[in-house]
Parts: sequence; structure tokens; C-alpha cells
Amino acid sequence: MPLVSMSEFLPQAKAGKYAVGQFNMNNLEFAQAITDAAIEENSPFIFGVSEGALKYMGMEYTVAIAKAAAEKSGLPIALHLDHGSNFDIAMKCIRAGFSSVMFDGSHHSFEDNIRLTKEVVKAAHAMGVSVEGELGTIGGVEDDISVDEAHAALAKPEEAIRFYEETGVDCLAIAVGTAHGMYKGEVKIHFDIIKEVVSKIPVPIVLHGGSGVPDEMIREAIQSGAGKINVNTENQVACTEAIRAVLAKDGNVYDPRKYLTPARNAMKAVVQEKIRLFGSSNKA
Repeated sequence: MPLVSMSEFLPQAKAGKYAVGQFNMNNLEFAQAITDAAIEENSPFIFGVSEGALKYMGMEYTVAIAKAAAEKSGLPIALHLDHGSNFDIAMKCIRAGFSSVMFDGSHHSFEDNIRLTKEVVKAAHAMGVSVEGELGTIGGVEDDISVDEAHAALAKPEEAIRFYEETGVDCLAIAVGTAHGMYKGEVKIHFDIIKEVVSKIPVPIVLHGGSGVPDEMIREAIQSGAGKINVNTENQVACTEAIRAVLAKDGNVYDPRKYLTPARNAMKAVVQEKIRLFGSSNKA
């Protein structure tokens, strides 16, 4: 099965009150773990690739791995640029074979964010590629971008509604209190913002910073209208902890397969747990 745009499955997720997971691909083992978990759960999913991960893996390897996963699994899989910073990187990804892109114009003024996102949407939709936009500032760290949680700006519902109406994005990430990375304090999600926005626009809200959020909050966010949830840090932690455990037990190990196999298994377990939590099992 070829890679598909997010519009192939996100409308069904919103209507069915479940969410599709974006699991970031950082190398081959991440891709294998995510795909194998989704196969067992018969779930659609999204490979998220940040600009930093893209530099690390290379465009050609990234697209080839994602296409191989789609062909092997037969599942609806989107290959999605995560937090694309400009029009050029979005177009490079589309030309290379990405089926979805995010343009993150949240660091621009509101009017410029609308204008720049519209340009990406126009070009992407002409190629059958879905687009995610972002409004407000999500706390934490994303690659080299760091935002102080105390100064993370919550999205204003009226602006989010106007943003959708003027850009036509396929899903919208809004700042509702979540943060990238693992949480250092109490998690506080503003479900009222999600509900108000979702009641006025036909596309789902995206919840960034899904790692470490209590399960009951995830469920409430989905019932409120979050149809896409991003997870990366929990997989990174599971991967690293598994590798450390192998090397702590036997410091003479040098074959990477000896520690990357347990790492891959650990990530697969995380992804399966998230898919079940999001309610996307048997929705492929």
C-alpha cells in the first residue's frame, strides 16, 4: 500500500471519537517498532519526522524506510514532516515523497502565520498532500527550539477558528497546555479550548507533547476533539533505557543488534499501549 495523506483517516478519527498516533521516526529501529506494533493492532498511524531527524537520517533513507513499512504492512500510513519551519523544507519533503507536512508558523505573527500556512496548503493540496498548522506556542523542546513552559501562549479559540477558515488545513495543532518532552510538573490541559474550537471547525485538533500525559487526560482530550496525538519522547526513553540495561549487564557487548533488538521491542510495547489508549486499534 502506498503512503497516504492524513485526510485518508483523520476525518474518521474525529467522527469516531478516537485518535491516530503520530510516532516519530528517528532511525530504522524506531520505524520497525512502530510498524510492527501497528500491524498487530491493525491501526493506521503517522510517521513523524522532524527537521533534525531528517538531517540525521537523510531524505532518501527516510522516504525509503517509510515506503517499505507501508508496503510491508498494508496499513494506511502517512509520512509527515513534523514542525516544518518554512515553505522550502515542506516542498522538498513533498517532492521527495512525503504524504503530509506540518508548517509551524507559530513563531510568526498571527497574520503572517495565516499567510504562510495558506501558501503551503495551496501547494500541498495540489499534490494530494495533507497539511497540519499550528497556533499558539507549545512548551518544551523540539529539536533546537526551546520554549519556557511558563511563557507558552495558549491558543485563543476565536483565532484558531479563523485560522482554519482562512488556511484550510487538514488538522490544527493548538497550544492547550501540553509540552514537548517529559513533564517536570503537573500536567494541565485546557479541554475547554479544544471543545470550543472543535465545535466550530470540521477537522480534528492535534495534541502535541503526548508523552507523559496521564491516560485519563488523553481520553478526555480525545473525547473533546483531539484526533491526532504525537508521541516521541516516551519511545526515546524506552529505547535508551533498554540499551543501558543491556550494556550495564554486559559491558563487553559490541554487536549493536544485541542492544538494539531489546530497544526495538521496548518501543514496540510503548506504541502498542498508545494505540490501544488512543482507540485506533482495528481502525485500519
